[in-house]
Amino acid sequence: MSEEKLYAVKNAKGRYLSFSDDKHYRWREGEIAATTSQRIAHDLCTEHGGHVVTLVEEPKKVVLNEEQAEIVEKARVSDIPATYISARTDEYNGEEILLMKAYVNGYTVAKEKKYLVYKELGGNQKHEQFAQAYRSSVYPGIVSWILTNEVKSRSWAQFTEAEIEHYGLQDCEKEEVTDDEQ
Repeated sequence: MSEEKLYAVKNAKGRYLSFSDDKHYRWREGEIAATTSQRIAHDLCTEHGGHVVTLVEEPKKVVLNEEQAEIVEKARVSDIPATYISARTDEYNGEEILLMKAYVNGYTVAKEKKYLVYKELGGNQKHEQFAQAYRSSVYPGIVSWILTNEVKSRSWAQFTEAEIEHYGLQDCEKEEVTDDEQ
């Protein structure tokens, strides 16, 4: 990792030394002037006080699916985390490196896409009808159909890809549910 470091000058009050090309220096809160030269930062400390701080960019978190996240979590309690991850992944498809990065830098779990599932029944433009699939609240594990004039985004009507396959709904129309609808 040969990333270039940035240096700034900070005082005891938590303010950073701000400077511009015209050599105008001022202590400011929330505004940081940085340099790539550690020597310049030390010289500014000598002239204006404060201390040198190194600014480090936080690494981006890796996006994992639930299964991958479970491997990383179990690796955290393992005596040999790298071996645990390595034994459960395929190094040739890049998954091992991905999970190692997630272990070190952190991760987020990708939200699984959800879909509304329906069949168009036709009709004229004003009175178009749909049959929309939904989970039955009376009979768990059963998909029921409701006739409607408009497909509605309710939690009981949202299905993941795996559920669509499980219930045999592949031949139906599907519409992805956006985050604001969930």
